[in-house]
Amino acid sequence: MSLSGILLGLINVAIVVAILVLVGAIIVMVARWFQWPIDWTVQRLYLLVVALIALYLIVALLFGLPAVRVIGQHRSPPIGAELAPAPSIMIPETLGRRIN
Repeated sequence: MSLSGILLGLINVAIVVAILVLVGAIIVMVARWFQWPIDWTVQRLYLLVVALIALYLIVALLFGLPAVRVIGQHRSPPIGAELAPAPSIMIPETLGRRIN
């Protein structure tokens, strides 16, 4: 992997961590607004989960492991899966000849 690929991957990890921390801060803010206290232990556990997600993303970036895809769909078959042959179709105009 090139240096620019690693740099873009690290920027991606930083963006994911920032979004997750922002979501946690908004939840704490809304909870305080409703006067529902969130214990500091729960907040620390949330930050631990965010740190584990960041660690997984960094390891996946460095070792080329598959990361979880959230947006979009990956169209290629999984590694090791064989492609099935295209089904044969019968078209009446061909008078019984198979077309692949």
